[in-house]
Amino acid sequence: MNFCAVICEYNPFHNGHRYQFSEIRRLSGCDKILCIMSGNFTQRGEAAVFDKHTRARHAVLCGADAVIELPAPFAVSPAELFARGAVHILTSIPAVSALAFGCESGTKESFLTAARAANAEDKQFKAALKENMKDGTSYIRARNDALLSLNADVDENLLNSPNNLLGTEYCRALLAEESAIEPLPIPRVGGGYADTALFKNFSSATALRAVLGEDTRSAKKALGRNLPPPVFESAKNFRAAPFKQTAVCALLSKPCEEIALCPDCSEGLENRLKAMLKSTPDYDGALKKIVSKRYTLSRIKRILAQNLLGIRLRDVRDFAEAPLYYNVLALKKESSEEILSELSNGKFPTIARKSDYSLLKKEALSCFETDLFAVELYNALSETYTNPYETLFV
Repeated sequence: MNFCAVICEYNPFHNGHRYQFSEIRRLSGCDKILCIMSGNFTQRGEAAVFDKHTRARHAVLCGADAVIELPAPFAVSPAELFARGAVHILTSIPAVSALAFGCESGTKESFLTAARAANAEDKQFKAALKENMKDGTSYIRARNDALLSLNADVDENLLNSPNNLLGTEYCRALLAEESAIEPLPIPRVGGGYADTALFKNFSSATALRAVLGEDTRSAKKALGRNLPPPVFESAKNFRAAPFKQTAVCALLSKPCEEIALCPDCSEGLENRLKAMLKSTPDYDGALKKIVSKRYTLSRIKRILAQNLLGIRLRDVRDFAEAPLYYNVLALKKESSEEILSELSNGKFPTIARKSDYSLLKKEALSCFETDLFAVELYNALSETYTNPYETLFV
């Protein structure tokens, strides 16, 4: 049996994701689709619109065979660590032969070329990076400009759009892990990653999140056209959790030296954040004042989420090198035994019930405890209860 993996958030799952599943089966020749999905908090630094088990159930009902969790320390980290954590886990599963990802352009070869160039950070590159950051440019933009100036064979389009950037990070992680997994880029259809416009049936998750919970005919119509039926049913009962206020309170309650340990925090940004939130305690208002050419909105939001969950850079780096686990969120019922058997051949233990918790040691235990806290926090915010040890058979 061979798996094609997808690193995902499904926040929410929409028609574009279902289309990707059909393309994966057509192009990869895989036996099963294995999703490694962010839990209750996402890489944009937000609480997910539905809890992780609900989103995992959506994925299996719409074509996936299994969903395991991307641990919270990676799920709310910058792209490099997000990709590194997911690939670290996938590489440990012998049955995973391919990694599919959505992209705006590019081929497997062009993504690998860009990844190799990004991984080869020599003295010339470091000098160009330092020069590019002098005018306040963000690290990612400065890094990409340095790569393009030194590598004529790198496709510029792979460094200028969100999905392509993430695809390049996946390939960097595959190379760093010396993984045998083959990258499989799949062109997106419909709205772009950050497109706020609503399309007839292939809108972005960004656009769909914006109208979730709106009690208008146009919003309901848009959601009905863009969300598969199981997701649309969940959307009818959507209620936003008070994440923003909670994140602000958590940041104000922590000393600056502790905030500084978050993966996205550097250059004294913790002091600027805390000072701004004291004078402008409104989440959106404060973030609008802090965002700049160097500090993107997603980065600032991630710092607040990382601080809320107690995630520290040194721990995330350790986790990316350590034996971890496969926390199974949902399985297709008819093939669950086969899939669990394949996971048991992996290098890490499988968590499918509460008793499996005892299998975890050292870094894996610390990482999983962060996942448990993320569930408890999400339950409190949403005023609902989900079992952190549950595996759904769909």
